[in-house]
Amino acid sequence: MTNAVRKEIMPGVFLTSFRTKKFKTGLLSMNLLTPLKAASASKNAMLPSVLRRGTARYPDMEQLSAALDSLYGAQIESVVRKKGEVQCVGFVSSFIDEALTPGQEKLLEPVADLLGELLLSPATRNGRFYTEYVEGEKNNLKDRIRAIVNDKRQYADKRLVELMCREEDYSVDKLGSEEAASAVSGQKLFEQYNRLLASSRLELFYSGSASPERVEGAMLYALESLPRPGATEPVDTAVKKAAPEEPQVVTESMDVTQGKLAIGFRLGGRGAPDYPAQTLFHTAYGGTSTSKLFLNVREKLSLCYFASSALHRSKGILTVSSGIEFKNYEKARDEILAQLKAIQEGKLEDWELEAAKRSVVNAMRSTLDSQTRMEDFYLGQALEELPYGPMEFAAQIEKVTAEEIRRAAEAARLDTIYFLRGPDKGGE
Repeated sequence: MTNAVRKEIMPGVFLTSFRTKKFKTGLLSMNLLTPLKAASASKNAMLPSVLRRGTARYPDMEQLSAALDSLYGAQIESVVRKKGEVQCVGFVSSFIDEALTPGQEKLLEPVADLLGELLLSPATRNGRFYTEYVEGEKNNLKDRIRAIVNDKRQYADKRLVELMCREEDYSVDKLGSEEAASAVSGQKLFEQYNRLLASSRLELFYSGSASPERVEGAMLYALESLPRPGATEPVDTAVKKAAPEEPQVVTESMDVTQGKLAIGFRLGGRGAPDYPAQTLFHTAYGGTSTSKLFLNVREKLSLCYFASSALHRSKGILTVSSGIEFKNYEKARDEILAQLKAIQEGKLEDWELEAAKRSVVNAMRSTLDSQTRMEDFYLGQALEELPYGPMEFAAQIEKVTAEEIRRAAEAARLDTIYFLRGPDKGGE
């Protein structure tokens, strides 16, 4: 069994502690969870970067960096994530484990205090964030949003989700949009900050050698001024929809030399009983270098430069990403769908099933070798209210049968086909 301990330590504040002496560092994170909405996504995405610019005690990057240096080079990074239809914004800190500090000097408490300051006592002027900090991070955010189009594979995957989920909040990018980012003012951002503090659920995670009781005490002290006037806003990772009777097909043109074919499927909902089988279905279909998409569509038939699938666990959808010659659109599309049909018809060899299981089990083992991967794993578990750890999930994977994988694949329904091609080139 996992030694992760989860507890609500304040109203709407949850702490997951994973005690281990395996690492030379400790990791401490805090994430505000809020529904993913187009109107607020850019403000939320900008917020942790603005907060990371300074606190009331350390009002600029130079002083804040000096404070971190005094904690033996501790690091604090701002993070923005999308888990289903929930936006997660906050900080992740890494610092030397106390067993390695001179005289085993305590670092957990001062690092927790500094995180608390970043969240609750930001650098302000006349009751607002510094204008220069807001404008600087606004430009940084817009640059990050613009950069997505330069990676055509990432852009095609993003467009697929936007089209597939156009009437759902899942279509919203974790960074929001450039237009929304441009409209953010210091006053609007400060209002959103206060709204999040008062109403958002706060998820804390710790991995290191300290006891859960000590971590709880450190976080309670660091967050004692957190405003909690009422119940926190509920969050749900996803609202499910069925696939349309006829899939939508969208073709767009850009100045590209390689076509990008992205295909989306609805999986008929989510739930703990289905998740192990869904995971193995995705893994066998396009999740690894031993998958059907890789070995057949890419290697055997040479129809794609790359072909892989991604399971959007919290949303209950699966997407396929591929790079193709423009002229191979129909052949690649048909073969990608044919490989899905093969799994739906139970055409999965024993070695394919075993390779998929080994891939997932090894991924779960490697999760325990990385504090950042553990933190991300347990954040997802907390959102979905799933109580098991990586190795418990690995044990569930080992028990999945080929028939359960077939049923998981059978539930997949084609929703959207998106093709990005060059101008005046062949294709659909």
